[in-house]
Amino acid sequence: MDTTLLPYDELVQTVTNIFSAHLPGDDARQVAQCLVEADARGVASHGIGRIPVYTQRLRLGLVNPKPQLKVLDAGNGFGATAHVDGDNGMGYVVAHKAMAEAITRAQQHGISLVLASRSNHFGMSASYVQQALDAGLGAFVFTNAPPLMPVWGGRTPFLGTSPFAFGAPGATPLLLDMATSVVAFGKIRRAARLGEAIPADWALDAQGRATTDPHAAIDGVVLPMGGPKGSGLGLMMELLAGVMSGAAFGGEVRNQNADFSAPQNVGHAFIAFKPDAFLSPTDYQARAAQLVERAKACTPAQGFSSIHMPGEREAAMATQARREGLHVSAQDLAMLQHEQALGLTPA
Repeated sequence: MDTTLLPYDELVQTVTNIFSAHLPGDDARQVAQCLVEADARGVASHGIGRIPVYTQRLRLGLVNPKPQLKVLDAGNGFGATAHVDGDNGMGYVVAHKAMAEAITRAQQHGISLVLASRSNHFGMSASYVQQALDAGLGAFVFTNAPPLMPVWGGRTPFLGTSPFAFGAPGATPLLLDMATSVVAFGKIRRAARLGEAIPADWALDAQGRATTDPHAAIDGVVLPMGGPKGSGLGLMMELLAGVMSGAAFGGEVRNQNADFSAPQNVGHAFIAFKPDAFLSPTDYQARAAQLVERAKACTPAQGFSSIHMPGEREAAMATQARREGLHVSAQDLAMLQHEQALGLTPA
């Protein structure tokens, strides 16, 4: 594939400039950093290729560029819980605020649960897990999403490909970020955009048949990972992030790529916790390091030369990208140039 090598910081600034035409400066940079970091970590399905749909929704007024985020104590004044009203803001902005609130409350109480509603697609879940890791905390991050995946035993879209994300700090931090589907739907959209085939076990077409055509998959459903296991995790996150937060749920979240009739009303859930709440910080760090050492000391299976922890490869790729730059495809480079020229003038 024809690519151009761009310095990491230059790409962040380019994307920041695109969003600065409509978002406040700090919010524009927040969005840009999340998008570029996704590409840097090798998660291109949540990288800069998503810019056009975000700018289109901003131009159409389907996303509030300057939300008034409200944080309310949840329940009967429980200090460890809170609710964030996203005011239909960019999901990146709402999620960053909600995780910051979860971090503050976890530092006070040992653990916290913060739910958010009236939000939008928030990109890569790892961004918010990393936010907690940077504060020395562990975290779970959940979100619901538009219906793209059937419940186990069904064939019509009902669940989102909601990610299951977890992180715990340590000398080698653990950072797990995975879709509850066989694959993130963004990878199917990216394959369609680049004219690439997909594996036959990723999705079904509209008639319920396995397909390698990403366009047919977009009209059908993506399959849950592990059959009933992925479906069950999807329902768990639908309840936490959708039902409990007051956001849309049960197939009601609008598809940001196909439904331009109204806001999405996505729901998120953020759990932050102190990993050394039951041990001294020294004991926790030592035991976490031992866990990683023992896991990596396991004998590799055939076809593997070494064992990596969740998020370890992605972190190494991001470090290399910050040092050497990112390879941007000709198609994405043309998109960036088009977005810069277009700006965000309301339609």
